[in-house]
Amino acid sequence: MSRPQPRRGRRHRRLDRPAFVALLLGTAGVGYRLVLMLFTIPASNSDEATFGLAALHIAAGTERPVFLYGQQYMGTVESYLAAPLLGLLGPSWPVLRLPLLALYALFLWLIHRLTRRIGSPWFATLIVGLLALGPERVVRDQLTVVGGRPEGKVAVLLMLLVVVGLARQTIRHRRLAVGLFGLLAGVSFWSDWLILPYVGATTLALLWAARRDLLGWAGALLVAGFTLGIAPMIGYYRTAGPGSDPLSVLRGVIYAADDEPSPPLVQRFSGAVLEGVPLATGLCPAPGCGRWTEWFGLLYLALLVIATVVAVVAYRRAAGRAARVAPVVHLALVLGAALTLLSYARSPLAATDPLGNARYLALLHLSLPAVLWPPWQAAVHALRGTAGVLGRLVGTLAAAFLAALAATALLVTVLFTTTDTAVARADERAARGLADTLRAVGPHEVYGAYWTCNRLTFNTDEEVACGVLDDELTPGQNRYPAYWDRVAAADRPGYVVEIGSMQEQRLRRLLGDQADAAVVADVEKYRVYHPQAPVRPWR
Repeated sequence: MSRPQPRRGRRHRRLDRPAFVALLLGTAGVGYRLVLMLFTIPASNSDEATFGLAALHIAAGTERPVFLYGQQYMGTVESYLAAPLLGLLGPSWPVLRLPLLALYALFLWLIHRLTRRIGSPWFATLIVGLLALGPERVVRDQLTVVGGRPEGKVAVLLMLLVVVGLARQTIRHRRLAVGLFGLLAGVSFWSDWLILPYVGATTLALLWAARRDLLGWAGALLVAGFTLGIAPMIGYYRTAGPGSDPLSVLRGVIYAADDEPSPPLVQRFSGAVLEGVPLATGLCPAPGCGRWTEWFGLLYLALLVIATVVAVVAYRRAAGRAARVAPVVHLALVLGAALTLLSYARSPLAATDPLGNARYLALLHLSLPAVLWPPWQAAVHALRGTAGVLGRLVGTLAAAFLAALAATALLVTVLFTTTDTAVARADERAARGLADTLRAVGPHEVYGAYWTCNRLTFNTDEEVACGVLDDELTPGQNRYPAYWDRVAAADRPGYVVEIGSMQEQRLRRLLGDQADAAVVADVEKYRVYHPQAPVRPWR
């Protein structure tokens, strides 16, 4: 009796227990974010709407923006990812955010693969579990389309996996892998300059892992891939005129931040480390950090130093490139985190508004496998009884720290989902109500505040155009001039203001006795004015 023979060349790999648990945790993290996305939590805003409007224009074939409207340094990769979906389904916040949810799922899978290769299976599961959690600050960086960080994190992980594969000789087509590395680096550079510390550190790891390959065709493919990745940026700067080259734009951004007196170093350090790090890593609720979580910021610096020492020792003890690539990747991740922190601490924003600007540290998630590897090793040795008395004490403290870290992240996530979503839902309800009202009864050309305008225009699929005014009712930050021109050409433009705002107070003074008669609708926190005679005080 013959028996069926298994087909050659096909391998059926079953998940081991750590991978299965990681899959469950990752699925829970994706599902949690899917629910938030369907309810538009966190709430949308005009920055995100600008990316959405660019995606609509891409889908319609009318424009091919290289950078976000009104900027010369934030790439529109996320707009291009969303364009096919918006073109098919129309403007919608969940549809706009769907590619970011896919990027988050890919991020979890890649960081799990990388952590298993440079760490251990159960440690990779711990990393996935921590990254599956997320309060408002974390999920805002992961789900809102504001450029750069989600796709940048995926690119860096892919680049590091290429480094590991080259060092361990598990990649068959080495030249193509190096070319892919260059392409990912170029696209990351175009997408968001904040990723440069990690791209630079990863490139150093590549030079260590494949320095001989780079002397031949692999080096040429690396340059070609990088050039292809930044080709949109090169094309833009070549035709944009003088003063728009990357160095000039970067210099302008830095000098703009330096126009105001810089806060003392102590304040910037406090904002970056004591508040920024816990916020970015998901240990603080939306209102701010408590004392315990602020101590994690200081501990994070110590962990960076410890991770560096552990990686250097592991490198010296290992023999051969295959064995040494893990500590090299750890060092690259530590270097990326350190440079990111230093760059942020240099900015006055770290001191003046750490809550609002902790997003600039969202990339620190990439370094968790390096930062938490030393306490994990200490805890494992203590639990296995392979350490001495001092080692068991240190390991017990390390295990307690990891448990407290996970418990805190879980608690903050639960608090966010149970108590902190009502405000976002109310804000989104008001914005949609305003869009529905103006779409139905007009006016279709209005003036408003920055955080109202592009959000309103996206919500109405550009049926309503909004021109941005500042609090003094003078022209504000109009990222897309065509909307301003359309409103300026209207015979009777309306005004959309928040009730009781400085804009409304100024407008009512200008309208005088006709103010009440000009009110056509109150929608939640918004009030719509439609004066009989156009009001344009800046003219």
